Parts: sequence; C-alpha cells; structure tokens
Amino acid sequence: MPGVRCQGRDDLGCASGPPRRPFVPAVPPQAGGHMLTGLVLVPLAGAVAVALVPSRRREVHLPLGVAVSLVTLALAGYLFWVFEPVAGFQLVEDYPWYRPWGIGWRLGVDGISMPMVVLTALLVPIALGASTTITNRVKEFVTLTLLLEAAMLGAFLATDLFLFFVFFEAMLIPMYFIIGVWGSERRVYAAFKFFIYTAFGSALMLAAIIALALVHDSAIGFPSFALDDLTRLDLPPITERWLFAAFAIAFAVKVPLFPLHTWLPDAHTEAPTAGSVLLAGVLLKLGTYGLIRYNLTLFPEASLDAVWVMAGLGVVGIVYGAVVAIVQPDLKRLVAYSSVSHLGFIVLGTFALTSGSLQGAVVQNVNHGLTTGALFLLVGMIYDRRHTKRIDELGGLQKTVPLLAGFFLFMCFASIGLPGLNGFVGEFLVLIGSYVTLPTLSVIAATGVILAAVYLLWAYQRVFTGVPLRDENRELADLSVREIVLLAPLAVLVLVIGLYPGILLDRIGPSTEATLDHIEAATGHVVPFPGRATDVLVAEP
Repeated sequence: MPGVRCQGRDDLGCASGPPRRPFVPAVPPQAGGHMLTGLVLVPLAGAVAVALVPSRRREVHLPLGVAVSLVTLALAGYLFWVFEPVAGFQLVEDYPWYRPWGIGWRLGVDGISMPMVVLTALLVPIALGASTTITNRVKEFVTLTLLLEAAMLGAFLATDLFLFFVFFEAMLIPMYFIIGVWGSERRVYAAFKFFIYTAFGSALMLAAIIALALVHDSAIGFPSFALDDLTRLDLPPITERWLFAAFAIAFAVKVPLFPLHTWLPDAHTEAPTAGSVLLAGVLLKLGTYGLIRYNLTLFPEASLDAVWVMAGLGVVGIVYGAVVAIVQPDLKRLVAYSSVSHLGFIVLGTFALTSGSLQGAVVQNVNHGLTTGALFLLVGMIYDRRHTKRIDELGGLQKTVPLLAGFFLFMCFASIGLPGLNGFVGEFLVLIGSYVTLPTLSVIAATGVILAAVYLLWAYQRVFTGVPLRDENRELADLSVREIVLLAPLAVLVLVIGLYPGILLDRIGPSTEATLDHIEAATGHVVPFPGRATDVLVAEP
C-alpha cells in the first residue's frame, strides 16, 4: 500500500528525510522489582488458596476470590501510576527458563499492553462480584476465574513468544469450563465450539513461533523466542508472508474477524454473566492486541501487503455484525454481534497504519471492554430478574427498574460513540486516521456508527420504554447496592475517558509511534500522522 505523499506540512508529520528512529523494543529495566511477576502470581496463588478451602465453606469462596482480585487490581493501579509515557518496555524482567531453546521468563509492559493489564484487573473483581447467583460448585468457579486472570495478565505482559503462547493457550481451559459447566442450555456445544476454533488458530501460531526460533538459530547461531531478538530478523519475503498469515489467522479467530466469528455468538449467549464479561472485555482483545504487538512488529513488510485484506475484513465485520445485531430476538445475542461490529473498528485502525488510527485502535480496545462488558453485566442483571433474554418477553422495564434502565441507556450511548463518552474518542481517531490511507473503507466503516444507533436504541426502546404488558415485568427489583457498586466504576471510566482522553493517549502514544517508526525503518514506507481534520481531508491519496 503506498504511503501518503508529503506536502511539506509539519502538522501532518510526513517524513521528508530518512525514516524515523528504528523500533526500540525495550528500555533498560526500571525500579519495580518483580511487580509484573507479582501481577501474574497473585491471582495464581489466590486460585490455589481458594482451591484449598473446604467445599463445605461455600460462604468463603467468592469473597476470598474477590479479595484476591482486588489485590491484583491494586497492583495494576500502581502500575498505571508509575508507568512512564515513553516508548519501549518498562519494568522488564528477563530470566532464563530453558537456555538450549532460548526460552525465558520475559515480562515487560508498554503503552500498548499497560491499558489492557489494568482493564483485566478491573473486570475480574466486577465479574466475580456479579456471580452471586452461581450456587453450584462455587469453589471451582472462583478458582477457574482466578486462573483465567493469571493467564490473561501473563499474555499481555509476556515478551517471550513461547511464554506468550503458554499463557495464550492456558486461557482456553478455564474459559472452556466456565462456559461448559455454568452456562445455559446449549453450554456444552458452545464451549466445544469455542475450544475447537481457538485451538486451531493456536496450533498455526505455535508452528509459526517455532519457525521463527529456528530462523533465528540459522541466522544468528542460537534459537531465541525473545521478541526483541526476533524483531531484528531479516526474513525472506515469502517466509514473512507465510508466518504473518499463521499469526493473523490465530488472532483473527480470537478477535473474531468475519468469517471466523461464528463461535462468538454461541459462546456469549450460553456463557454465565462473568464469562461473557471477561470474554468480551479481555479475551477477544488478545486477538486485536496480538495483531498490533506481533504482526505489525515481526512482519512489517507482510503487514503492508495485507493492509487491504485485513482492513477490508474489519470493515466487513463492522457492517455485517451491525446488520445481524439489528434482527436478533435475543438481547444477549444482540450485544454479542455488536462486539463483532465494534472490534472491526480496531482491526481497521490497526492496518490503516497512521498515528491516529493506531492510537484509536488501542484506545478502542479499552473502550469496548468497558462498554460491552457493562452491557453484558446489565443483560445478566435483567436475566437474574426475569429469567429470559428474549426482547419480545420484556418491555416497559424502565417503569419498574429505572436505575437499571438508566445505566443501560448510558452504556448504549457510550457504545454508539456519543461525544463526551469514551466510544467517541476511539471511533473518531480510527475513522479520521484511517481516512488518510484508506478513505473508501473508512467511509463504509462510518455506517457502522449509524447502524449501532439503530440496533442499540431500538433494543432499548423495546426492552425498557412503554408500559409493561406482562405481569412478570411489573414487579421487579431495581439495582441493589452491590450491583450499583459493580457498575459505577465502569460508568465513571466511560465518562473520564470521554472527557479527558489524554489520560490514556499520553501513555499510549509513544509506544504506537515506536511501532510505526519500526515499520518505516524496516520497509521505507512513509507513515503519515493525521493532523488537524482539515489537513487529513486535503491529504493527497
């Protein structure tokens, strides 16, 4: 894909001379001890502690799990506080694991992974706090949830590809059982479908990871799975394309991208509320995160070759997911298809390869986790009261549960992208940034914003407005204090990011710029910055 030609304007950030600085994958380790290891080990130790509590002490399991997850959240909050807005990995930990194969316990955090670490640590205690209706095998449920948290955090923090794969695969087992044991009627089918799809993609990625290590052995003289070592490889074009494809398919299944998305609606529909919150809020983001972290970094030339394919599939997902969401009779399935649509924006922003679009993609990773996680939480609260998710069996609920209706409408507005809320920030950056390099696709993608208003507001109208026509809808309890406490942090963050996006952008920007600098240095491709909106609109194609 040709880059945008420079017009001599500094505000567009076009490179008029040699490529910008090369990608620097890590900065010298900073003070912080073993904090990143602690982030992984705390929920792991908590899972062991919960498992050791006798099964007859059912009243202890869930509170202990919440307490452990809150300790993890406190560590993630401290990480956010001490994080420096600079390029490269921080708080690096690098310890040999198996020297003959070049495998190590390598952890690091940068502006691309840090927001996802904090989001994961936030959603787990909320998901556990929403699981009071689970009464069977509570110990096993809490243990699996904490194991899932440890694996998710490890995947975002890993800077060794073998270690990343271990965590990436480890997530499948807890989520498989969370869906298959505590899900709805078709839970076994949904869990099996989820496992088969994602395991297939993982197998391709493992083969590509081993191939990279062998290429490093052939070129340098020893195998290595370290990201910074593999980033320096000069791969033959055909090899790079095949390896890119293997990684891309694995992450496309996880996103999921159309047409590999069919497992997602079933998994969401059948999963318990906590499973849906973590699946939408975190697990799907490992697909979009992986495309940014690994595909763009390890295979810059192949990424350029695949721009139209990947961005095009993202746009197809935007429109397809929105259209299918409109006709869904099941409220939870509607929100599931909305995820397919919204995640398409992240893929479009990733492969538009501009400063604004890539920052927007990372921000939208966080935004989707907050808003869609909250929507699944609210759908679960409705189900706990009415024991149905069918839209035609609801109606007029705002008369009986006004607080729940208010939170639902607020999150709908955020998901639509109402200015002043978080969704607007991410979608605006993606669309305005993508217009520079992919104007046609960005215009088509913009229709997804309109369609989102259609399916979300129409769903709200049918579920909440009017007069309750069914007796079951006339006497429902509104949100409890516990439920308000679960929803309030998400609502506050939606508002804070919408009004003050710099709290994320300042920390994300240096790392996304380093990724784009790496692509420029490796390929000679000129990566534009979208500057002011007027500059973007007059940039030469």
